[in-house]
Amino acid sequence: MTEETKQKELFTPNDPKFLSSLVGVNDENLNILAEGLSISTNNTGSAVELRGDADSINKGKRVLIELENVLAHGISIGATDVVSATKMAEKGTLQYFFDLYQEVLIHDAKGRPIRVKNLGQRKYVNAIKHHDVVFGIGPAGTGKTFLAVVMAVSAFKKGLVSRIILTRPAVEAGESLGFLPGDLKEKIDPYLRPIYDSLYAVLGVETTNRLMERGTIEVAPLAYMRGRTLDEAFVILDEAQNTTKAQMKMFLTRMGFNSKIIVNGDVTQIDLPGKTKSGLIEARSRLKEIDQIEFVDFTFNDVVRHPVVAKIIKAYESDER
Repeated sequence: MTEETKQKELFTPNDPKFLSSLVGVNDENLNILAEGLSISTNNTGSAVELRGDADSINKGKRVLIELENVLAHGISIGATDVVSATKMAEKGTLQYFFDLYQEVLIHDAKGRPIRVKNLGQRKYVNAIKHHDVVFGIGPAGTGKTFLAVVMAVSAFKKGLVSRIILTRPAVEAGESLGFLPGDLKEKIDPYLRPIYDSLYAVLGVETTNRLMERGTIEVAPLAYMRGRTLDEAFVILDEAQNTTKAQMKMFLTRMGFNSKIIVNGDVTQIDLPGKTKSGLIEARSRLKEIDQIEFVDFTFNDVVRHPVVAKIIKAYESDER
């Protein structure tokens, strides 16, 4: 489409005070909107100029209307909100966008409310609320680990569980543990870093470390779960695609009374050696008929990072298919 054939429309906020929040710092939000819908945007100082084909411009205006509605209810927005609204516009589900902001899951360490960002995340959270065992399967960037930690902390604060256990298999993704410096804990900790990051974001560093010292929160390699029975615990297994069938069975059978188990993984990033079958793939086919177990699938449409990340994932998914 040439510049001559592109259509142009202006979006003017109902309240001028919302314009700066809508466009973002250095027009970051507008850049995300433009990237996601393949249009061009411009902040005129009093309105947003949209250029592109008619359908895309219409979607862009509807996104800005929904975002302003969120702002009008006293809720701040950021880049992830723009990403989510843009993707929902593309999928034809934008009418449900404001519904996502009706429930606050928990407040983070800085007092900011944490909410789901898309329908995939809402389905995942609802599954966690209503099932004993939940499998979250899909690409990185969809919020699986973070939301699982959020729900774990929420359950702990409500007194539903007495401890939180987070684990993942220490599978070498092209690197050798033996050549890393330090003792076993120091070798393993980098593999557990995403879990620590989620805990720090939700609870803060000091609170997390204090609860870990008490044993209320435990972060450990999967091998440390063997032989235990986990009562009154919220247990999260991350990177589950790198478990074997035996490891997955071992982990799932650790479940005790008043406990909840969350299993997260991405079946497109299996680092198991040779032709070893992933325990996550095997578990899905074996356990899908059990009522207390729910499987939630995420796709590139649920990625809440920069729009280019979703495009990268989509490109790799099409190649693998």
